[in-house]
Amino acid sequence: MLLPTGYCALSYLRDLAVDVIKVDRSFIKDVVENRRDRDLVEVIVLLARRLGIESLAEGVETEEQLAIIRELGFNYVQGFLLERPLPEEELLLKYPEILSRDS
Repeated sequence: MLLPTGYCALSYLRDLAVDVIKVDRSFIKDVVENRRDRDLVEVIVLLARRLGIESLAEGVETEEQLAIIRELGFNYVQGFLLERPLPEEELLLKYPEILSRDS
């Protein structure tokens, strides 16, 4: 079996100082319709929580996806449902509190 490019070996969770696991939108996009995707995402979040790592869901585009993401206990969410991608200058103007987090 060939692994696609972009895969991540689980050994990285043990060997690297990982703060956040980002779950790719390819898993999130079918989380409502596909029970297997939902189960896989749930296991990722549970694993992260047990390891003391925060979790981020990428590519949330519908209210239904957001409801499941909340139910599963993700720490962070990003996607078009919440905000479209912004240039850095516009982002900082709209959300100035981001600068205070870095201090």
